[in-house]
Amino acid sequence: MARTRAPERTLLPSDEPLSLLRKDGTPVDDSPLSMPDDDVLVELHRRMVVGRRFDTQATALTKQGRLAVYPSSRGQEACEVGSVLALRPADWLFPTYRDSVALVTRGVDPAETLTLLQGGWHLGYDPYEHRVGPQCTPLATNTLHAVGFAHAARLKGEDTAALVLLGDGATSEGDTHEALNFAGVWQAPVVFLVQNNGYAISVPMSKQNAAPSLAHKGIGYGVPSVLVDGNDVAAVYAVVREALESGGPTLIEALTYRIEAHTNADDATRYRTSDEVAAWLDRDPVDRLEAYLTARGLLDNARRAAVAAEAEEFAASVRAKLNVDVVPSPDDLFEHVYATTPRHLREQAAALREELA
Repeated sequence: MARTRAPERTLLPSDEPLSLLRKDGTPVDDSPLSMPDDDVLVELHRRMVVGRRFDTQATALTKQGRLAVYPSSRGQEACEVGSVLALRPADWLFPTYRDSVALVTRGVDPAETLTLLQGGWHLGYDPYEHRVGPQCTPLATNTLHAVGFAHAARLKGEDTAALVLLGDGATSEGDTHEALNFAGVWQAPVVFLVQNNGYAISVPMSKQNAAPSLAHKGIGYGVPSVLVDGNDVAAVYAVVREALESGGPTLIEALTYRIEAHTNADDATRYRTSDEVAAWLDRDPVDRLEAYLTARGLLDNARRAAVAAEAEEFAASVRAKLNVDVVPSPDDLFEHVYATTPRHLREQAAALREELA
């Protein structure tokens, strides 16, 4: 039986990034995108404010030795929050190590989210509870996970799509190309959201890519592509939601910027200037949406104060959970390795308990 292909969509991205809001918060009159409903915009603002406070708290906990490492996503809140809130209940998220804000936006407990970065477990949460795959530290491996999952869901007749988050550096990995190729061939319902923050650690885009944009890479795989302003949360939400509902694959490049260093172990001043950072601070995604909501009468001082208080309360809960010293059990070395623990591991576990006793 011949496979039915999804309706033809435009492969070429636009010349300029799609947007709904300019950097000063004024609306774009001729945008081809539909502005999200007011209640969605208000929730996008709330989640970005809470997410940014969570991010700064995690950075502080790393400096205090409570986390082994933390890759900040400050400046990329529009990508993380906008894309996650665009997910439908049955959809799945496949994140990377920099997407902790995306996880807490999806409802994953912040302490469970940070377990990987604390060094406790490779995966500190139940993927099936929130439909969130493991945070991938190796670049681009989650792209193949997402395509395989989305293809399997299609074969089972499920109305489920996968959203995979990746950075610009991950597009230079072979896994991404394999994933895009299979997504195009199978017409798998998977959305690739590339958060192009300008650098793969210290390597700028000019040394990674010679194409007009990363979005153009979808053409070779028959995957429709979109170029969007990654600091415009309304636009990110709109393009991701449309892509998830398309029934096929989409490659989205979101132009954004990582304000902080790659991780707490990185010195970003060695490869970029303070003027460059300042220019992107002027395009802050939270300030942009706040200006629009204020002008529309959807955000006042009382509402702004309430959201800030909620963010502080959330940060306090993160501190409380992460400041508890957890004593690991030696038995954990043998748990969750096999569905049924083989005899040799049971014997080793018994020998270790006897020695410790």
